Order: sequence, then C-alpha cells, then structure tokens
Amino acid sequence: MILKTPEKGGLTANSSVYRYNSLLSDDGIGGEEGAFSLCTLWCVEALTRAGVYDSKYLDVAMNMFMDFLGYGNHVELYSEEISAGGEGLGNTPQAFSHVTLISAAFNLDRALSDGKAPSV
Repeated sequence: MILKTPEKGGLTANSSVYRYNSLLSDDGIGGEEGAFSLCTLWCVEALTRAGVYDSKYLDVAMNMFMDFLGYGNHVELYSEEISAGGEGLGNTPQAFSHVTLISAAFNLDRALSDGKAPSV
C-alpha cells in the first residue's frame, strides 16, 4: 500500500516516501509537505528485508535507493525532506538521514552480495 501514490491511497511519489498523506490530513503547519528522507530510507530497508522472500522487492529497494542518491546537494549532503521537484527541504544536512542512508546502503549491499536480504 505504501508504494502507491498518495492519490491511490499510498505514500510514495517519485521513489520517495511521505510521512503521511497530506491529501487526507492537515498538519496545521501550512505549505506543502515534502517526501521524508527517513521514511524513504526505512522503506528501502524494509524492501531489502522483504527481498529474502521475493527478489522483486530487492529490485524495488535498489531502484529507490539509487533514486534517493540523486537528491543530495552539491556536496552530497541530504536534507530532511525532498520537494516534488527534487530539491532539499527542511534541515540540511540532516544527521538522521545520513545515519539511515549508511544503514540502508550497508544492508542493501549485504543483500546483493549474499544473494539474499539481511535477517536483522
């Protein structure tokens, strides 16, 4: 369900995952919510783990991860959120995004090297 677009009840657009569907709820802050880097990378990790049962999920994880790497700024630092146009929004650099990026990269690499998804 998460991998569907917000218009179809999901949370994903342009290979990036939103924290919530802003079409269905108002956070009261105003302005447009960007896709959340942490949610995107957590999705990569979940898909990597699901790849042990079905390799198509590992392919989706790899594509989502590679797309995410394109959202870094000129020195490859990542922000808290990503706009629909691919620009960084919110806190930049975002430490949590970088820690989760390292974890997602490690687990994805391990899954691809072992030919299976990690168990942890």
